[in-house]
Amino acid sequence: MASSAFLNMASIGDFDPLNATIPATKVEITVSFCVLYTQGIGNKEWREFGRTEVIDNTLNPDFVRKFILDYFFEERQNLRFDLYDVDSKSANLSKHDFLGQASCTLGEVVGSLGSRMEKPLGGIPGKKCGTIIVKAEELSNCRESVMMQFCGNKLDKKDFFGKSDPFLVFYRSNEDGTFTICHKTEVVKNTLNPVWQAFKIPVRALCNGDYDRTIKIEVYDWDRDGSHDFIGEFSTSYRELSRGQSQFNVYEVCVTLLSFLVDIEVTFLDYIKGGTQINFTVAIDFTASNGNPAQPTSLHYMSPYQLNAYAMALKAVGEIIQDYDSDKMFPALGFGAKLPPDGRVSHEFALNGNPQNPYCAGIEGVMEAYYQSLKSVHLYGPTNFSPVINHVARYAASVKDGSQYFVLLIITDGVISDMAQTKESIVNASCLPMSIIIVGVGPAEFDAMVELDGDEVRISSRGRYAERDIVQFVPFRDYIDRTGNHILSMARLAKDVLAEIPDQFLSYMRTRGIKPSPAPPPYTPPGQPLQTQI
Repeated sequence: MASSAFLNMASIGDFDPLNATIPATKVEITVSFCVLYTQGIGNKEWREFGRTEVIDNTLNPDFVRKFILDYFFEERQNLRFDLYDVDSKSANLSKHDFLGQASCTLGEVVGSLGSRMEKPLGGIPGKKCGTIIVKAEELSNCRESVMMQFCGNKLDKKDFFGKSDPFLVFYRSNEDGTFTICHKTEVVKNTLNPVWQAFKIPVRALCNGDYDRTIKIEVYDWDRDGSHDFIGEFSTSYRELSRGQSQFNVYEVCVTLLSFLVDIEVTFLDYIKGGTQINFTVAIDFTASNGNPAQPTSLHYMSPYQLNAYAMALKAVGEIIQDYDSDKMFPALGFGAKLPPDGRVSHEFALNGNPQNPYCAGIEGVMEAYYQSLKSVHLYGPTNFSPVINHVARYAASVKDGSQYFVLLIITDGVISDMAQTKESIVNASCLPMSIIIVGVGPAEFDAMVELDGDEVRISSRGRYAERDIVQFVPFRDYIDRTGNHILSMARLAKDVLAEIPDQFLSYMRTRGIKPSPAPPPYTPPGQPLQTQI
């Protein structure tokens, strides 16, 4: 999911074309003169994104200039803020005094209470550099959808034996002058005066939030063989449409805008800002088909030189989701192993060895518990998913007020053994606030996982269909970078498995009629009275 937000900063202290990626929203970030750096996916290079204005003679600057960033839930977007004391008019940063820096991810800012995060400034050894406050706010034009209806009048006749079968294709213009398709209407058969059904489209998809960006609309006559006849085209913009421009006449085209209604949608970020927590649980496959962990051929092999596939997948997904969990404590489970001391087979055991408290501190804690389990348990089988799904579902069933949402990551190497029970567990869980991510590692065939994914056919069990799609599956092998760039390949994996989470989250909240909680009140520094506007 992408979106746009503005980042707002202050410093305190001693100084398929239709499926093309669209920012789901923009986030605005608010920080004596601050430089924001960002990193591209898959590389460590910091690039300057922008600079604030200079604020004179204060140790507590509150910057007016905002940074507008595209926000993607499914990406780790690293940010770095460098603060300087201005000594001259030079644009060269080396000519100014460095005051300190702070690093974070955009997800950390968005996931903080009220989307407001405080971080200590560092970068100068032995010196306290003060604190930076970063706030994120979603831009309103990313939340708008528009409902439009068009009709045609006396369109060109293209069919020899009858009238035309017209439909419209909408394109938004890109920065480079190209166009991307963003909507197709239905085909209205055998008429030169079609009235197309009203349709709803996000403003960001129609014009990327830019009200003056060109929107191109083409009119075609539908042909069964796919060689649709071009009737004509015209261009407009969101602003022109919103002002009531209704008649478009270009050559053979006469199209009229019948209605134009704007709707402000509740977004994923509204819930996060209101305090909804994303709870992350990992479940790891400890079946014998993974191979002896002591052997380099094993999928669980702990090489001193690089992470194995399980660890890479866990790290890639977990490092993004952890930004939305305030306590950073994650339950970590295993399945398919014999446990000490009696060799009992378990399909739902705590990696840290404590069934009463399976929580690990941060993703690094989960990784450590995983490595320790490999040394203590005996890999066995079979590959049963339903126990770990039911484990998370029990927690999700107890908190259905919208304050928490649960994400289960299952990493597995093999063909599932309890398919019927797993399908039933997923159908039951589809009415709960939870999503399931499955990453398949190794060379096995994962046909059953594709069925669980439910993208093509909604999963069912005993005649009951899943209320919504909550499973996303990807095979790890599709993300192995032959050049050895694991940073880029794991960023791609995380992007693909997490991209559906915001929509799955929203589908649960909307079907249950759950509204976001109000954001906490604005921050008031200690000792200062609340300011009231009348």
